[in-house]
Amino acid sequence: MKKEWLWILLLSLCLIILLPWSVLRWRSEKPPGQDFRIRVLLPNHQVETMPLEEYLVGVLAAEMPADFAPQALEAQAVAARTYAAKRLSHVPVPDPGYDVDTTVKTQAWLNEAQMRQKWGWFAYWRNKAKLEKAVQATAGEVLVYNGDYIDAFYFSSCGRKPTERAEDVWGSSRPYLQNVSSEEQDPLRFVEHYTFTRQQLAQKLGLQTVPRALLPADFELTSLTAAGRAKTVTVLGRTYQANQFRLMLGLASTDIEWAVKPDELKITTYGKGHAVGLSQYGANDMARRGATYRQILAHFYPGAKIMSLAAKNGTPPAQG
Repeated sequence: MKKEWLWILLLSLCLIILLPWSVLRWRSEKPPGQDFRIRVLLPNHQVETMPLEEYLVGVLAAEMPADFAPQALEAQAVAARTYAAKRLSHVPVPDPGYDVDTTVKTQAWLNEAQMRQKWGWFAYWRNKAKLEKAVQATAGEVLVYNGDYIDAFYFSSCGRKPTERAEDVWGSSRPYLQNVSSEEQDPLRFVEHYTFTRQQLAQKLGLQTVPRALLPADFELTSLTAAGRAKTVTVLGRTYQANQFRLMLGLASTDIEWAVKPDELKITTYGKGHAVGLSQYGANDMARRGATYRQILAHFYPGAKIMSLAAKNGTPPAQG
């Protein structure tokens, strides 16, 4: 009987000693990237510092429809994390005091209140849990090429054509940003129609005077990208980079067709976004056909490798 009590006493001592140690060890084993923090410039011009993984949930809420397939959301999470990690590792001098804002200038981002407003109270809990799961499933994973974070650009939809090479849109090449198939099942998902009067054209293009009656010869697709979109356009004697022209007129894409009348210009666009990198709708269509997030990323960023943020040499420092 004394031996049994002795064994019980010894086991109790072991539990008293080992249990707190195990709990502390478990609490210290954080997911990869959990220690990284990012400074977010809010619309009220205040800067909030938050864990990177928490920030990514707000990015997914803003950048991709929550009803997309889980594997598409996971691909988006890796792309968004990579974009943020590159911003953290290349802080400009002088330091502006923040790493990202909440707009498409960097990555769009929503806070809790904005998520509830976007989805409604009941859908908020379901959608946020789904996005958190996508972030957790890829915890700490980033895309790397030749030892550096890639420029993980992404956009909404390719429309009728393949993705664009970086050099055709921005003038500088990236080996992992090439022409690849959109993988979108509906090439006409985003078709937009625009009409601009002569006065509106003058205002949007910064012309000093309103042009005379318009002629078909006033508008020309001067050159095309390798994917077949506009690369440069000549309008009323001025030549513009197509992406610049798209932004000036507020067009959805550079896959454009136009019709000229004396008093107006009609433009039709196909697709949505700059078409460089990951097509979000293409990723979703791939996921619904059974592709994993790794297969999606390998398709849209050929040659880039997935690795842990914490393991990569030269990772951005944790910020307090």
